[in-house]
Amino acid sequence: MKLDKVVQYFNIKVFIYFLIAVTAVYTLIFTYYYNLKDDGYILADWLINYQDGGFKRRGLSGSFFFLLQDITHIRLNYLVYFFQFIIISGFFWLYTKLICYKVTDLLYLSLLLSSIGFVGLLNTVTYVGKKEFIVFLLFTWFVYLLDHDKLSKNKEYIFCIALFVTTFLHEVVLFYVPYFAIALYLKEGKFEFKRYIKYFLSVGIPTLLILKFGKNINEGMSLQILCNRGVHPTYGIFYWNINERDYIKGHINEYLLYFISLAFSIFHLGYYLKYLNNRKVLSILLIGAFLFSFPLFYLAIDWGRWMYIHMMLIIVLFALLLKKSKSAYAFEPIVINRKFYITLFIIIFSLIYRVEMSGKGFTFEGILYRVFVAPLELLNKM
Repeated sequence: MKLDKVVQYFNIKVFIYFLIAVTAVYTLIFTYYYNLKDDGYILADWLINYQDGGFKRRGLSGSFFFLLQDITHIRLNYLVYFFQFIIISGFFWLYTKLICYKVTDLLYLSLLLSSIGFVGLLNTVTYVGKKEFIVFLLFTWFVYLLDHDKLSKNKEYIFCIALFVTTFLHEVVLFYVPYFAIALYLKEGKFEFKRYIKYFLSVGIPTLLILKFGKNINEGMSLQILCNRGVHPTYGIFYWNINERDYIKGHINEYLLYFISLAFSIFHLGYYLKYLNNRKVLSILLIGAFLFSFPLFYLAIDWGRWMYIHMMLIIVLFALLLKKSKSAYAFEPIVINRKFYITLFIIIFSLIYRVEMSGKGFTFEGILYRVFVAPLELLNKM
């Protein structure tokens, strides 16, 4: 069968729905699995608390779950997973609603198939269950309301309050708040700097409080407190005691590989921007958003994670620019031309390589390897 005959039967929108469903189920299953294992990151990061030493970064969530456990007498693993389930499911549900009556094309699908996009979750299981899903949920809800002209002034202040509280759950929200301002610009078509200030203050004020008064994540009793509450992490955030800048220097050859992944992602986004209106201004804004997060790359070793958060937010952001349709299955038919072949190359290469959360920034162990090669290697070892 000729290529043009094959692509005419390929419904891009249906495939996107399928990819969302697979990614959501995968994320929820493995989040549950690692929670039951008392994972030191996927579970324990949610259990950093104020009971051990007082006020500290990320400590609000743990104290909240301790209070819930005291009231309900339910295992912390289940309490945390219940909220993770709501947050993760809420993100995927809202994103589906956001793109439902939008016209998608192969180039937009390529963003989801990026190694640091939706496929990144399937590639690297350690991305599941993290607190950035709160940011994904808030931003997707924000963009959805913008897209449907339902973002009132009162709702904007509700989002600011949510961002303020979320910063006490994880300070990473500070470094991605520019995307809220960019979304407002794309919707309104003009800069409203006074309007943006409240978003930056919402995350800036709690960050300053954390920097001024925050204590160590583990003040010496956290593991004992968790043990008394039925959680026994054997590794992870409560054991973390390294100089991250020294760690990066000591693994510089692995971290230099991130520049390969970054270069390809820049090419990918640059090619997407080529087909957008007002692309010069949007390009500058996206570069600014990346530079705003640059301290993360200096201070912390999870370079792949920071890149992945950027891509996920960009995927949601670009959905705001998709054309609207009355059909939930609307998509642009694929045309065999130069744009098609370049997009196809981007997709295939994205499925070939993998970006680790920390450590190796580029390997040829992408989703194609994990699905078709890794199982055979496992069988040969058995």
